Amino acid sequence: MKKDAAVKWAEDYTAYMARISNAELLPSTEKVHFQDCIGEDDEVAEDGRYSLFYYVYSPAPAGEHTRIVRTLRQELPQHGYKVTSYREFKNSYESAVFRARNEKNSYAVSATTVGSGKTKPQRLSFAVRTPCMLPPGVEQQQF
Repeated sequence: MKKDAAVKWAEDYTAYMARISNAELLPSTEKVHFQDCIGEDDEVAEDGRYSLFYYVYSPAPAGEHTRIVRTLRQELPQHGYKVTSYREFKNSYESAVFRARNEKNSYAVSATTVGSGKTKPQRLSFAVRTPCMLPPGVEQQQF
């Protein structure tokens, strides 16, 4: 997949997670991080492979975080995701966590509380991470 297509998928999927959990997103907080792919023996691929980490914040107040992660825990398994981590919001030190991985393609998604609650406002971060992806037309480097 081309990098711009991966970013578009990430934008669409975080928007989908927000929509099904009735949460708003703050597009100005969007962050896109491409990372090198590392092999079994710590080799760094130089053939254009990458993984994408993408996140965007929601202004949802901390009191809504449990409802949002509950909704995601209920809905996403119906779309091939297996929940790998889950915690409901209790306070600044025990915040909301939802993480899941698609069992077919290894895409990972999450929704987690961010911010300390004392010095920074607490928001919810919707994020996706892709496995290593090879752009089309590129010959895969062998290790």
